[in-house]
Amino acid sequence: MTRTNGGWVSPPDRWRAGRPDHIATVGLLYAFLLLMLPGCAGCPYSFTGASVPPHLKTIAVPIGEDQSGYGDPTLRDVFSRQLTDRFINDNTLQITDRASADALLEGVILSVNDAPVVVQAGEQVARRRITVTVRMRFQDQKLRKQVWEKEFSNWGDYSSGGGLTQRNEGIAEAVRKLTEDILNETVAGW
Repeated sequence: MTRTNGGWVSPPDRWRAGRPDHIATVGLLYAFLLLMLPGCAGCPYSFTGASVPPHLKTIAVPIGEDQSGYGDPTLRDVFSRQLTDRFINDNTLQITDRASADALLEGVILSVNDAPVVVQAGEQVARRRITVTVRMRFQDQKLRKQVWEKEFSNWGDYSSGGGLTQRNEGIAEAVRKLTEDILNETVAGW
């Protein structure tokens, strides 16, 4: 119980006493939202997150350079193919040739590092981690400006006893994660 104006008011009476103000506040908030939301129908803001500007409809993803010195001649082709496949599956920007593309996404494989991750007793390496680092540049060819240039790095683990097959699976995992990061930066990083 609470004492107000010389008398005692039980909690339910106190809540009822303050209720009309609360209802008025909530009512005004709903009225404001109902008036504002239809007005935002034509505005460029979105509740679903950022998206590619409407003037960009196509993209070219040429095969990039491999400056890593890793020694796998197929790495750049695999990376470029997986990146292109990501854009095809995403369907935000249509893949086309460089000459007719609205946007251009170019990349260079900078490094491929292979290091132990899990070492067991007796200094036996149980798992290894392949880390692939690339530098990507995204250009708006319609406006003739560079939108961003960034380095991306991601990794894939593999069992050290599995040989070349397991190592290739680690690289594939790293490339899968990289291409996902690059796609997200390109289509949602606005």
